[in-house]
Amino acid sequence: MSISVLGSGAFGTALAISLAGNGPITLWARDVDQARSMQRDRENTARLPNVSLPSAITVTSDIAEAATNEILLVSVPMQKLRGALLDHASSFVGKTLVACCKGIELSTGLGPISVIQQVIPDARPALLTGPSFADDIARGLPTALTLACADQNLSQELQHALTTPNLRLYRTTDVTGAELGGALKNVIAIGCGATIGAGLGDSARAALLTRGFAEMQRFALMRGAQVDTLMGLSGLGDLVLTCSSELSRNYRFGLSLGRNLPFDTATTVEGVATARAMSDIAKQEGLDMPISATVADLSRGAYSVPEAIQSLLNRPLKEE
Repeated sequence: MSISVLGSGAFGTALAISLAGNGPITLWARDVDQARSMQRDRENTARLPNVSLPSAITVTSDIAEAATNEILLVSVPMQKLRGALLDHASSFVGKTLVACCKGIELSTGLGPISVIQQVIPDARPALLTGPSFADDIARGLPTALTLACADQNLSQELQHALTTPNLRLYRTTDVTGAELGGALKNVIAIGCGATIGAGLGDSARAALLTRGFAEMQRFALMRGAQVDTLMGLSGLGDLVLTCSSELSRNYRFGLSLGRNLPFDTATTVEGVATARAMSDIAKQEGLDMPISATVADLSRGAYSVPEAIQSLLNRPLKEE
């Protein structure tokens, strides 16, 4: 099956590099100059420097050309997914669209597959998520991901088409669980980063990660997810990775909050919008989500880190 990756950020480029081991890949870059530079120099110097693009990758800025392929991996930030789909809707009719982003849309509370279904109703949607860093994938290091798709036959087709020597995919039909696991872990990662940045130590981070995971499960089960999905790669696996490495943008953002340092505003931090959306939904549903609510408040400057810590520590004692 022919494949295009739409989006030339670090993750999209890394996926294209890995998939190029299986055959020709089209990589779409929105910016004309960037596409020309990558095609000529065989490197994404802006987003994934010092990694060569295999000859099997063709870089283009022509969305019509990229959309001629059967499988389109849409690798754009969650809050920009709807706009990207709307901008090119006529090119995506009837296509297999695999979202490669994590988060909850702030304006609607929807995950990536639900957004695809709304904007391109006749598309065949799926989601690629799980514990992964672009640099690891691009350098051929072993990575396992979750492929979520409600259509069992399509899921099997995609699993075979997208598996590479270093990329192993596990299928699930629990789309909701996969969407929410990948989204909610970013919120907890911000909290864990703030904990370490404020000098509270690894024990405090472990406590916050564990109680944060309980919140993730509580929220996901309320939305109809299966608990096994949250215990898998797209939930617990991604949570552990994101809460323990400075390669995670969300964790680094939390570190900057804890250290009271500025953060690069050009860097996408999906957990900020997700925390706000998650907190709003939890309030509407009467769901107790203290860590997520605190991260939302902390991210928008309503709390200082010491105030946020004190707020959590002053909560009533309870059973685990």
